[in-house]
Amino acid sequence: MKQLVTVPVPGAHAELKAVQTEDGKQWAAIRPICDALGIDSKSQRRKLHDKSWARGVMMTSRDTKGRNQEMFMVDRQTLTMWLATIDTNRVAPEVRPTLEAFQNEAADALDRYFHQGGAINPRATEHQQKALMFELRSQMELAQAAKGPIHDDFLEAKARIILARGMGETPQLDPARKPLYVQDFLKSKGLSKKQLSAKAPMFGKHLKAAWTDVHGVVPQKVPVELPNGRVIEAYGYTEADRSLMQQVWDEYFAVTA
Repeated sequence: MKQLVTVPVPGAHAELKAVQTEDGKQWAAIRPICDALGIDSKSQRRKLHDKSWARGVMMTSRDTKGRNQEMFMVDRQTLTMWLATIDTNRVAPEVRPTLEAFQNEAADALDRYFHQGGAINPRATEHQQKALMFELRSQMELAQAAKGPIHDDFLEAKARIILARGMGETPQLDPARKPLYVQDFLKSKGLSKKQLSAKAPMFGKHLKAAWTDVHGVVPQKVPVELPNGRVIEAYGYTEADRSLMQQVWDEYFAVTA
């Protein structure tokens, strides 16, 4: 389950509530924005549902106090386009500067927070910094607790990503130890969503068998978070297994893809 984080926006008298999913996508909750602007979040959701460019999902996330929350969230691109549709003349004069700040700075604020590290953001308040450190510490404790049942290479890569984010740096990952998900490998083959859903179960079965033949033990499972916030268990492969995935693909699927 993703940790809900607070992202400061320069010039705004309110903040974004956001998460970043395993695929690197950034998602922001629209209700806190609507509350800050004094507009109805339900009507804004209905408006988004009618837009072909809008992408929104219900996500279950955890706040800094450990409580679970279900929120409607939009991706970074949708956030930018949605904010642009809100007329500054239709909000109260006192919140107009906040709307303009959101329109001008929200997307960049998300990028800075998730890609440059929130812990060193000079605009972050002491409360925001403590919240981020609590989040990072919780993630590291979870990774430590998983040691043993989960592949060491996978855990090391995850730990490096967590540490780098807290230090505002790019994670230094051993390419061979970087997590490689079956879904991502299959997406690289240009499969449609329907094809991917049809082929993934059998591909996973053949890959597990091939991996077991090579290593003499079955691969270990790791928790994988889906874009909608649901966590599933999947086998924890790394980039070192890419060649094996390719062999399985060539043997069983290349002709029928």
